[in-house]
Amino acid sequence: MQRLNQMLFAASVLAICWFAMMAVHEFGHVIGAVVTHGHVKCVVLHPMAISRTDVQPNPNPAVVVWLGPIIGCLLPLGLQLLIPSRMKILRNSATFFAGFCLLANGAYIAVGSLDRVGDCGEMLRTGTPLWLMIAFGVLTIPSGFLLWHRLGSLKQFLANPDTITTRTAWTAIAITGAIVVAEVLLSPK
Repeated sequence: MQRLNQMLFAASVLAICWFAMMAVHEFGHVIGAVVTHGHVKCVVLHPMAISRTDVQPNPNPAVVVWLGPIIGCLLPLGLQLLIPSRMKILRNSATFFAGFCLLANGAYIAVGSLDRVGDCGEMLRTGTPLWLMIAFGVLTIPSGFLLWHRLGSLKQFLANPDTITTRTAWTAIAITGAIVVAEVLLSPK
């Protein structure tokens, strides 16, 4: 039962990080639209769709597209720095999330640049050089792993399944479920 709790907790935390990372990334696009006097038509955060922010008119698409991954990395980093180290569980959770955001955004931009997928296609269309997109990934991906490394060993976590109680596992599952329900109810596809 302890191993099951640990696996349910880990899967839930990854899902929570995924949904929250997409929300912070899209928030960056919204900030980009606001500062360039664009108009946000729609933000899609539905769990069964790829997240996106539709801006029309979009007077400066390069700023709007870049602020997604930039704010998507900087906001979680800032959040974890604001949490006092004495609040260890909250600080570690925020650090894990910040590392997740650095990895996800960095991989999305660096690898996506090769396929011109999503935001990467827009970045290239608006004049971003390929080397800059790859450099973004080269900076953020190792930084994300460094944050995770500071949290301790995955091997140690897996060797101690009793650290995750049934209550902790079900709390993480409930939070994941609440996020999914909220996204289904509040976001267009």
